This record gives sequence, C-alpha cells and structure tokens, in this order.
Amino acid sequence: MPFFASRRHWAGFAVAAALIATASIVATRAADREALWKIVHDQCAPDEKDNGSPAPCEAVDLSAGEEKGVAILKDRVGVAQLLAIPTRRIEGIESPDILADGAPNYWRAAWAARGDMEKRLGRPLPREAIGMAINSSVGRSQDQLHIHVDCVAPATSSALAAHLGELTTEWRPLPFDLAGRRYVARRLESADLADVDPFRLLADGAGARDHMAIETLAVIGARFGDQDGFVLLADRADPSSGDLAHGEDLLDHSCAIVK
Repeated sequence: MPFFASRRHWAGFAVAAALIATASIVATRAADREALWKIVHDQCAPDEKDNGSPAPCEAVDLSAGEEKGVAILKDRVGVAQLLAIPTRRIEGIESPDILADGAPNYWRAAWAARGDMEKRLGRPLPREAIGMAINSSVGRSQDQLHIHVDCVAPATSSALAAHLGELTTEWRPLPFDLAGRRYVARRLESADLADVDPFRLLADGAGARDHMAIETLAVIGARFGDQDGFVLLADRADPSSGDLAHGEDLLDHSCAIVK
C-alpha cells in the first residue's frame, strides 16, 4: 500500500480504538490538565495587559489581540525548556482552529523564543541544536495547546545529520528509528517559519488532516548547504505497539548536546 494511502487508512474504528486504549494511561499523567491554561489565562495575559509584565511567563505577545496571542513560559522540567502557548483556549493539535484561515503561526512564535533558551544556557546555539515538538492528544499531559522548545537529543541530532542529504520536500518514512519510533520526515527550507506553518504541512502533505488528534509533530533546526531550514518529523499513535506519538522524546531537557 502506498505511503499516503496507508496513513489515510487510519480512520473510524482505528482512531477511536487509539483514543480509548490510551485514555487511561494519559489520564494519570497530570493532576490538573488545565494547569497551563490557567497560568496563561489567569496570570500571564492579565499581567501583561495591566502591568506590561508577563509574569510568570517569559513573554506574552498580545499585539494582534488575545485571540491571536502567544505566551512563552519556562517549563518546570528542564534547564532551558520553554513552552509556546496560545492566549486563547485551544485544546491541542486536534483543534480545527489551528488550520483555520488567519490562524496564528504558533511554530514561528515558538522558534522565535529560542533566544530565551540561549540566555538561560549562557551561550548561543546552532540551529541544529534546537528543536520543537507537540505531542498527540493521547501522549500529552495538558489540554491547552503547547509547543515544547528545547535542545535536540544527541541521538536525534546525530541520526538526522547522517541522513540529512536523503531528505526531500516530500513526506517519506525514515529508514531508521528515532527514540524507538519510525517517523515520517521531510525537509523544509525556511529561515524562521514566517512563510509556512508546519501544522498545515502535516495536515495536507502527510495526509493527517482527518487524524490530527493522534499525530505528533517535531520541527528540528537544520542547514541544507548554505540554506537555513528545518526537518519536520511526524508520527501517528499506535496503541498496539505502545506508541503514544510523543514527539517530545526527540528533545533533551538536560541539554546534553551543548555541554
């Protein structure tokens, strides 16, 4: 079965089975699955509007209004990990709002936040050392959309570097595992994601639009010759193999790659 056809084959019963089979696992991961939303909505956004200070967030951009705003929050896990979080209520990767016309490009905002990572680490980072990821609805612990921004895991970095020349602008399965999973990947030539939204590339190019709830997406900084770009990596949850589509596994919260 062709690649795109095989991914589209996940429909109806398969999707429902994935969600049901993993729901009990994920339910135990967080006591309060609304915690991120409460921090951003009840603290960061009001503090930015009232006082010009985004505490406890690192930054809050409300220049286009709260409906299109983005907050950057230091995660409690990791030495430099940040989270890019909408200031409006968006549950996660499965929300149709992220694919709506005029939707903010949350990946662009996440990538722009890397400077705050560098400040915490006390050094500039090559783009290849920085990655972003969003987990699937069955692999996350919070029900407010958030993109993880952190150092790339050394094993992820070395594997991608060894095969970088094999990537094309089409989604194709990688011939090797990353963090124990077989991802599909493509290259993307863009300096800062100002001109393209990875969510749309996943939904339309990888045939994931009907299954976004069980998709994970990682966006890893890269250089293709003299061109800045990214490697896009996607995986679909498969409860039969224990795969919860947790792209965050491709990152390293200890930032060993820069030590």
